[in-house]
Amino acid sequence: MNGTLALFRRVFANSWRGLIGWIVGLSGALLLYLPLYSSFGADGEFEAIIDSLPEGLVNTLGYDQLGTGAGYAQGTFFGLIGFVLLTIAVVGWGTSAIASDEENGQLELTLAHAVSRGRVLVERTAAIVVKLAIIGVVVVGLTWALNEPSDLGMEPMHIVAGTVTMLGLTMLSASASLGVGAMTGSRTWSIGAGAGIAVVGYVLTAVGNQSEDLEWLHRFSPYSWAWDENPLAVGADWGSLGLLYGLSLVLLVAGWLVFRRRDVAI
Repeated sequence: MNGTLALFRRVFANSWRGLIGWIVGLSGALLLYLPLYSSFGADGEFEAIIDSLPEGLVNTLGYDQLGTGAGYAQGTFFGLIGFVLLTIAVVGWGTSAIASDEENGQLELTLAHAVSRGRVLVERTAAIVVKLAIIGVVVVGLTWALNEPSDLGMEPMHIVAGTVTMLGLTMLSASASLGVGAMTGSRTWSIGAGAGIAVVGYVLTAVGNQSEDLEWLHRFSPYSWAWDENPLAVGADWGSLGLLYGLSLVLLVAGWLVFRRRDVAI
């Protein structure tokens, strides 16, 4: 365990097939959804479809913006199916980083090789960040390639902004899973923390969309922080990105502060 970034490299050695699988799945979703816009986006067909749906459903799912290319990309992939798939992936990665290893006894063996707890957390966090970066590059490239053929009309830098926003939102779930796993050593708590942030954020946004009296709920929803300003249409919202990535860092630091002092289960 004394080699340079040995833990980081071990993560990739053990999980590169899974990473390819997630890339294929996300690419498939992009290839399925984005080209459909050119079929429905013309002649007001989307507006007619949306008008036929119950208003509450439209508000809950945020489908009121599907008539634009950026709104469609956000409503179908970046804020829905892509977000869901990537959240599932990162919660699994965050949980396996410490909590799963501790429950199956592998973490104790790793620490017995004179590896500090801080190194475990940092290198395994770095592995998650690099995985997300690789996925981000693929998503940007494929979205950019589909942008013109699908008549989405998005600016290249706005595609980057939307992708970085989606990565920030899912990184928050990854950090919650990893941080809570480091604090508790419990796989159940780790999964619950990561998935809980995603689910609660989405629910708060959905409920807040129902009426003006409930819009204040958006202030407490990471999902709203990410998507309320529609970065795919207008570019990066630096305040929102700061919240998402800053809170991720806070969760990781909190996890480390507890992890370095508590007893590790054997």
